[in-house]
Amino acid sequence: MGVPSSGEFCVQRKVLADSALDELGRRRTHSTKPPLAQRVKDSLRCSVPGLKRAVLKWVPVLSWLPQYSIRENAVGDIVSGLSVGIMHLPQGMAYALLASLTPVFGLYTSLFPVMIYFIFGTSRHISIGTFAVVSIMVGSVTEKFGPDSNFVVGGNGTNGTAVVDIDARDAYRVQISCALTAVVGVLQILFGLVRFGFVVTYLSEPLVRGYTTAVAVQVLLSQLKYVVGVHTTRFTGPLSQVYTLIDLCSLLPKTNIATLVISIVALFVLILVKELNTYYRKKLPMSIPIELIVLIVATIISYFAKFRTHYGVDVVGAIPSGLKAPRVPDGNLFILVFPDAFAIVIVAYAISISISKTMALKHGYKVDSNQELVALGLSNVFGAFFQCYVVTASLSRSLVQESAGGKTQVAGVVSSIIVLITILKIGSLFAELPKAILATIVFVNLKGMFKQFNDIPLLWKSNKMDLMIWSVTWVATILLNLDIGLAVAVVFSMLTVIFRIQLPRYSILGHVPGTELYVDMDAYEEAKLIPGVTIFRSSATICYTNAEMYLEALQEKSGINIIEQLTEKKKLENKLKRQQEKEKKKAKKAAKKLQKKGKKHQTVLVSPTEVGPVYGGFDGQVNSAYQMDPEVSDACPADDDNSARENGGVKTEERHRTHSVILDLSTTSFVDTVTAKTLNNIFRDFGEIDVSVYIAGCQVCIVQQLKRAGIFSESILLNNLFVTVHDAVLHTLERQAQKNVSQVGTPFCTEQGNISGVWLIPA
Repeated sequence: MGVPSSGEFCVQRKVLADSALDELGRRRTHSTKPPLAQRVKDSLRCSVPGLKRAVLKWVPVLSWLPQYSIRENAVGDIVSGLSVGIMHLPQGMAYALLASLTPVFGLYTSLFPVMIYFIFGTSRHISIGTFAVVSIMVGSVTEKFGPDSNFVVGGNGTNGTAVVDIDARDAYRVQISCALTAVVGVLQILFGLVRFGFVVTYLSEPLVRGYTTAVAVQVLLSQLKYVVGVHTTRFTGPLSQVYTLIDLCSLLPKTNIATLVISIVALFVLILVKELNTYYRKKLPMSIPIELIVLIVATIISYFAKFRTHYGVDVVGAIPSGLKAPRVPDGNLFILVFPDAFAIVIVAYAISISISKTMALKHGYKVDSNQELVALGLSNVFGAFFQCYVVTASLSRSLVQESAGGKTQVAGVVSSIIVLITILKIGSLFAELPKAILATIVFVNLKGMFKQFNDIPLLWKSNKMDLMIWSVTWVATILLNLDIGLAVAVVFSMLTVIFRIQLPRYSILGHVPGTELYVDMDAYEEAKLIPGVTIFRSSATICYTNAEMYLEALQEKSGINIIEQLTEKKKLENKLKRQQEKEKKKAKKAAKKLQKKGKKHQTVLVSPTEVGPVYGGFDGQVNSAYQMDPEVSDACPADDDNSARENGGVKTEERHRTHSVILDLSTTSFVDTVTAKTLNNIFRDFGEIDVSVYIAGCQVCIVQQLKRAGIFSESILLNNLFVTVHDAVLHTLERQAQKNVSQVGTPFCTEQGNISGVWLIPA
């Protein structure tokens, strides 16, 4: 093989069938992997190095903490930890409201799980804790099983005198969230142990982005009541968001003006400073912690202006100081929350692993997806004992942790210390904080999710199928709620894959002159059809969902209708049989007639169209060397009878006829039994009409599956499987040329759909 400096290449080799490639490339007859029994034995073998590897794998902190460089990493980790810790405070309290819990439980969730992830996590840059999407999913569960109607004491609900026992309701919702967190954690651990991390691959990016955008809308609707200062009715199930919006609109005349003004001012300040942080991020040593500043300033103003008593502004209320003793989650609630846990497991893991892999790719290290599941599971199980709810990675905090110079999860430990100090000493000071401030903080942090609406015009231009997935996911999540919406989205996404496989693009390939390339003739103008050869390719794997359509498309694209041609062949064979019987009778009559007349030196030649005497024979017998071939049609089509005659010879204009079909299976990734039967039928049916079929471009695994299926004889496998399409084309043309050279004489006229032309060899 030569490689000239011009970028061209030249290869000279023999045409390679699959068997020839096996010999040339010396294909292995056995797997390079050790047997299953040996692998099981090795995994169960106990040794010091093996034990060390197992410990370092399951407890990753032991692999990097002893090598931690204080000089290189300490400053960046401390600065980023302080920044993230400051963000944990307002976000933890705000997102706890989304989970229908009191703000202090958001602070707990920002403390304990972070410490566990520090030990077992493999990502160096993500920030574990509260997140809006997961918080609203937890809130839908706590409110579903702990609605206000279950805690009405005194009064009458019909006349508006009913009173809700807030303390009992909040306590029960904490039990539900702890049970839910424990179940989610156990499921994540189990999925990680059985290496189920690949499940996230079934959540495509359009699906995840459409889902999180819909969740952002639900978060917005759930927090609007705090912004306008009204108390809405809690709705659950399908269309709950529609009912919530209608109820909210009906309560707008009762808006608390003071609460609305506080919300507008806070929103303006938060948006303005965050935009300044973005604009001057390269010049500022660290982002301005505007959320914490607004939190502190609003609390001070509310305390001295007495917003709660004078203006009826809803505030956070008493926040207990200190840590609560661990408590075992209520096991009786596990079965109750089990169905809802699955959706949260998938969504929480999908968010965390996507952020983790993005950070790992940027900084050049690897994240173990299964270990991430275990780390999240352990964080949730441990947190459930300390009244935390489900955690995942936060995109905003992770970006801050990475941009502020964080190098390891030591930054998470530093942020936990900030949260711990707040819980122990400072948390009770936020009792007069208006809930509207927390709602505005949630709104501002949803900016990134709402920007995902920009996906719609982009997907419209790039991929309308992905746009359909995005749209269906968004609509289903809004209308059917979070759990059912996710299930509908996953099912619809899988159906699109099935439809794409079931309805692939079928192409006839043409040859690009001067190359060995064969491309779609509809896409390339210079692609030329090989005379007599049809090269057929499907853009998807052939399987039971599209095997029948594959055969139909092959006949349509090649112009060969198997049923019609087999029917026509049968008719011609019957007609030929009747003609032969008729000619035999005529020959007998002619022979008897000649014998009577005593013409002993005359012979008879029987042609396909007439019987006439030809002198030069003897004994009055028919010359067997000139008898008609039994497979030859008795006459040419009428339109061919008027063909042009030039230079004293006969020139017959025949229609182009396909003598070979090449199936390009380079896109096939597996073969099922239906595919095997379909290919077998193609070989059989096309062979009956004298069209040769070849397979090209098969992967080694496909060839092995075809052999195991037993649909081909060894000779067919040897002669009809080729390494590339070009090999198959060259073999086909060479075979046809040899066939033409070996045939001498005048051909009978043929047309597509009839029996192939036969050459008569005169004696």
